[in-house]
Amino acid sequence: MSEPRTSTSPRMLGIYLNDHLAGATAGVQLAGRTAREHRESPFGGDLEDVAAQIMEDRQALLTVMADLEVPVRRYKVYGGWLGEKAGRLKPNGRLRRRSGLSTVLELESLRIGVEGKALLWHALLAAADEDPRLDPDRLIELLNRARRQRATLKSLHEGAAATMFGPGRTEPREAVAGT
Repeated sequence: MSEPRTSTSPRMLGIYLNDHLAGATAGVQLAGRTAREHRESPFGGDLEDVAAQIMEDRQALLTVMADLEVPVRRYKVYGGWLGEKAGRLKPNGRLRRRSGLSTVLELESLRIGVEGKALLWHALLAAADEDPRLDPDRLIELLNRARRQRATLKSLHEGAAATMFGPGRTEPREAVAGT
């Protein structure tokens, strides 16, 4: 009877990291657009900070992939980019302009993406003991930054949801939280 295999195949690792790269590509697009839409709002600065960090995190992922000699699969990158663009076509209760619902859904999407990114850094950190190409200190730094992003987005989402769905809400209300 053979022992169970303990190391991940390069092929599986490549698929995993490229899937996260596709998500990171969509996340950069969504975060940048959301930050631009809310530039004049009270939380515009927080969104701009998170958007800049998400862009840096995508670059960090590319660096990890290069360190691990994982080739970038362009079709997945393009798929992530296209998926974010397609996500803009969802109905939001308005025909020509944004609604508060758009803000709530965008913040939810960003929260989901940041949670996935935190799981990526956590998984790579678990593998760092076995792979000297992975820098555990850098992965801890990235994981902690994802946790801070998660807290910021949670706060922004709670505010937007309370404004959108809270008591006394009348239809139709123009923008939520500056949108």
